[in-house]
Amino acid sequence: MEQDSEEDFNLDSESLGEVDKEFDDILELNQFDGLPYSSRFYKLLEERKELPAWEAKNAFMDVLAKEQFVWLSGCARTGRSSQIPQWCAEFCLSQQYAHGMVVCAQTHAQQAVDLALRVADEMDVNIGHEVGYRIPLETCFANDTVLRYCTDDVLLREMMSDPLLEHYGVVVVDQAHQRTVATDVLLSLLREISAQRPELRVVLLTATEPEPTQLTRLTPTAVTHIQLQDQGVGEVVHSAAPGGYFCSALRLVLEIHGSEEEGDVLLFLVTTQEIRLACEILSHEADSLPSALGELLPITVYPGAPGSLQDPPHRGRRRRVFLTSSPNEDFFWAVHSITFVIDTGLERRFVYNPRIRTNSVLIQPISAGQATSRRQLAGPTGKCFCLYPEERQLPAQTRPLITEANITSTVLFLKRMEIAGLGHCDFIDRPDPSSLMQALEELDYLAALDNHGNLSEVGIIMSELPLEPQLAKSLLASCEYDCVSEMVIIAAMLTAPSCFVVPTKDLKPEAAQCHRKHQHPEGDHFTLINIYKAFRQMQQDPYCSVERWCQDSFLDHGALVTAEVLCSQLMDTLKRIELPVSLPAFGSRNNTVNIKRALLAGFFMQVARDVDACGNYLILTHKHVAQIHPSSCYGPKSPRLGLPEWVLFHEHSFSEDNCLRTVTQIKPHEFIEMVPQYFFYNLPSSESKDFLQQLLDRDLCAKEAAVTQSSHQEEHTSDRCVVQ
Repeated sequence: MEQDSEEDFNLDSESLGEVDKEFDDILELNQFDGLPYSSRFYKLLEERKELPAWEAKNAFMDVLAKEQFVWLSGCARTGRSSQIPQWCAEFCLSQQYAHGMVVCAQTHAQQAVDLALRVADEMDVNIGHEVGYRIPLETCFANDTVLRYCTDDVLLREMMSDPLLEHYGVVVVDQAHQRTVATDVLLSLLREISAQRPELRVVLLTATEPEPTQLTRLTPTAVTHIQLQDQGVGEVVHSAAPGGYFCSALRLVLEIHGSEEEGDVLLFLVTTQEIRLACEILSHEADSLPSALGELLPITVYPGAPGSLQDPPHRGRRRRVFLTSSPNEDFFWAVHSITFVIDTGLERRFVYNPRIRTNSVLIQPISAGQATSRRQLAGPTGKCFCLYPEERQLPAQTRPLITEANITSTVLFLKRMEIAGLGHCDFIDRPDPSSLMQALEELDYLAALDNHGNLSEVGIIMSELPLEPQLAKSLLASCEYDCVSEMVIIAAMLTAPSCFVVPTKDLKPEAAQCHRKHQHPEGDHFTLINIYKAFRQMQQDPYCSVERWCQDSFLDHGALVTAEVLCSQLMDTLKRIELPVSLPAFGSRNNTVNIKRALLAGFFMQVARDVDACGNYLILTHKHVAQIHPSSCYGPKSPRLGLPEWVLFHEHSFSEDNCLRTVTQIKPHEFIEMVPQYFFYNLPSSESKDFLQQLLDRDLCAKEAAVTQSSHQEEHTSDRCVVQ
């Protein structure tokens, strides 16, 4: 009996080989990690095969193998952003990663994270290993990551240490139609890199079909364009908005909710203020709607907004209304429940004016490509309501942001890339010459350039810091004035999203009172330090809920966490480049003076004087008159502090409210002490400049008198010595 059992289990090697072969047929192995595919992989594979991009896979792989540049266009939900990078990873795998891995640049950080998570799921691998991402202040990848998603600005900073992107065999530039400054600079540099690396593959992904002139401008050689077939557009309804687009859009939302049709609504508004007001109105109206219609849930979608695109578990009937002003339609690629799209046909754009060194806000029509992308978000069975006449002529393409933006940070980066070995950057669309000259002039004032126009040692260190140039210069100056800890907090709080929560109208007085508790008499920069230190103190209290404290104080917990991470990153950078870090001394008189000196070292170009003692501040650089923002510690809501005569400000919002934001009082002699002499003499004539000139002359006379007196004393001493 036992002998028979042993014979039953004693299989020869030939039989074992047949069994192994059968298992291989059943359990297909993942080519990226060598493990068997899960059942979820095959389920997602069936969904992927339904995407329009799947039909173009063979054509894309053939072109990628033969040509250096490939251009593929397709709207949201065609699989453009999720499938193409996977196929690029397969291409690199087929070459045994001889030329590197795959990187996919996005314009939005959250979208980079969402796509990485989705693609890791589809490839049946672990996030952070074979597939990862890197966005500002957050990293999730390994050295052997095959496919990495990142933002376009992060990829640019990576080029500072790897100028030829030798770690990558394929660079995918997604959403190139957005024409952000970082994307345009990246494409310009890729044209030069491709000439030095013939094996590099560059894949451009856009939502709209490019014009023939664009194909020649964006790539140095002939490029093959592949057009993905979309799933079609549902019903499109054009209508005028007699009462204004805002009221018409809200009425339309309520009408849709009152109908029997199911599906979420996506409403494109123009400004953040409109989004907040719309959310407030719809929330109020939802309370009075019949319960039979189900819940109406408005969700705000903009940077720093508390809403979420994720669909939490819920019971009963519910309709979400996504309120956004985002120019990035692809941000909603994963929200398949959207059935109705309401398009106002307008967008807000910030246009930098180099003469007055501030942004002007323009409300203008969206491009025809954007209009098409928005319609397609409703899907083939949905409806898109366009609140503008069908005959309206929309611009054909989105205007490149590099022609309208402040490019000082961009010029600093390009100067750094020249040191790294990349020559002159041939812009796809050249920036405005006056903006380019103003950027070079500003870097010169900040001592970031030497006498030959190249990057100085100060400029090299400034380029290492992930800050705008003026903040970077202030942080460097803080090393000299022993206030590094305080300046790091200020830089982090100004770079992170605003920590102040703007409540509904009923709670505004209560919020103002809470914010007033943190106000510092020296100014708003010091108030930011107070808030950050209070936040850190609450974190160390085991009996306190930090989230609850933020909510009760009308402060944004997420923004403060971002500032905390940025503080840590800045400290690490300062230590890496071996700059001295002083101990905290916040509150002492010397520390207060030193913080203002450090701020003036970077922001001496942003100083204003109250010319009539009534709050009308003349900005020295261009003689424009503005007021302090009401939320400032010197605003009308804080009567306990008088209006300072001289102020330093971080931002001037010209078109919105003509206000100076984040303001700190300074003394004129502090400004004279820190301002570069050649900048001071280039200031336009004004009574304020004459006053400062008198102070400067008085100081020079005092110094000359002191030197003369000192020399006389030395002569007397010398004479007495001779006589003796």
